[in-house]
Amino acid sequence: MENLWAQVGNYGFPMVITLYLLMRVEKKLDELTGAINSLARILAKSP
Repeated sequence: MENLWAQVGNYGFPMVITLYLLMRVEKKLDELTGAINSLARILAKSP
């Protein structure tokens, strides 16, 4: 049981931080995709 808690202590914190950062990056990528799509629509309308 002590070994289990040591593993959670060693790997739990980095896993939580990684998941948090991945969620933030995913949000930024969604915003970037929207901006690129908007730019593509604007460029398609211009002569």
